[in-house]
Amino acid sequence: MAKKEAEVSYFELFSKMANIAIDAVAVLHSVLADFHDTVTLEQLAQVHAYETAGDTCKHQLMAKLNRDFITPIERDDLLTLSDEMDDVIDAVDDVLIKMYMYNVTRILPEVDEMMEAVAGCCKQLQKVMNEFADFRKSKDLQTYIIEMNDWEEAGDRSYIKAVRTLYSGGYDPIEVIGWTEIYRMLEKCCDTCEHVANVVSGVITKNT
Repeated sequence: MAKKEAEVSYFELFSKMANIAIDAVAVLHSVLADFHDTVTLEQLAQVHAYETAGDTCKHQLMAKLNRDFITPIERDDLLTLSDEMDDVIDAVDDVLIKMYMYNVTRILPEVDEMMEAVAGCCKQLQKVMNEFADFRKSKDLQTYIIEMNDWEEAGDRSYIKAVRTLYSGGYDPIEVIGWTEIYRMLEKCCDTCEHVANVVSGVITKNT
């Protein structure tokens, strides 16, 4: 008789979603770093595959939540976290979608600093989710959450600077419209990571 596969935990699913976000950001960064005139459908599909993988994790989590009578933290917190984690991956996917929709033909220099903040937030999210299972005893989790706030603030600063430069008068109006939306999505990547960290902080407060 075949051995039944061990069921994955909520915390493992959250960690898996954080890893998916990291991988999606890496592909997005490679597209931006080696940009040639336009975003291709193949590149869209590459990043969207991670969005699909994130949806699969969320569906697994929801199915598990429907089966389980007892959960390690409140059901509402699990639901909120699954939505917020999904939003992180969606936001990364949306950056490239916006670039394709607005037919971007060049990468503006301010993107480098914004992508650094996005990557920093996602790496910090990975730390938070990997430590989350031990939230009652962890000595590092609160520090990771504070560091997440620092990365999100760095994202806000780079976003403000990038938009101000965009509206300095040196860009074509069509380009301004497109990049306004792209910058907004990059900033949303940072915001969604911080939202996850804030929910985790609330879980710690309610359970310790």
